[in-house]
Amino acid sequence: MTEPADLPFAPTELATFVAAKLCHDFITPAGAIIQGLDLINDPESQDMRDDALNLIGQSANKLVAIVQFARVAFGAATSAESFSGEALRQLVEDMIKGGRATMDWAVTEPTFDKPAARTLLNLAYLTVGALPSGGQAVITAERTAERLVLKGVAEGARARLKPEAAVGLAGERLTDGLVGQWVQPYWLWLNALDAGGRLDVEVEEGRVVLTAVLPG
Repeated sequence: MTEPADLPFAPTELATFVAAKLCHDFITPAGAIIQGLDLINDPESQDMRDDALNLIGQSANKLVAIVQFARVAFGAATSAESFSGEALRQLVEDMIKGGRATMDWAVTEPTFDKPAARTLLNLAYLTVGALPSGGQAVITAERTAERLVLKGVAEGARARLKPEAAVGLAGERLTDGLVGQWVQPYWLWLNALDAGGRLDVEVEEGRVVLTAVLPG
């Protein structure tokens, strides 16, 4: 198992990658809100007022969803030490709303501590992300006396991992490609490692499986 001292990044360097990814996620809905406000304030665009209001509302909801997801998936969130499975499901559902893939949240565990919650959120989101052309993602959690197994199974005609994501999920430093496509998969791998567990990845035609095994 890779030890923290062997990781290829200083904490500050990894923090810059995460911050850049979050800023990229925030800027699209924030920019759309500004665009909607500009239309409302433009005397020559008053016939588009209803469209502008719809754009502002949808973009504001998306921005809130991203912030709420990021607080748990990338940060310490609130002072709460545990999160309900239902609350985590809602965070993921809000993030993937409007996408082509569907998610079956088959998680029966009632609560998760912070490390497990971070791992589960990122694993679920990346599982859905492996279905850019649609399909079904099934998310499960199984706890025994010794371990907690979090699994995401993506099945669809074009289920796949981007090259950058595959590098991140293997815990490797990106040497070519987009950092924004790499850092969240790497963050998932790192969280599983930091919790004392491991991350397994299986890829075959039409199917991607992400499995995080954490101490119970």
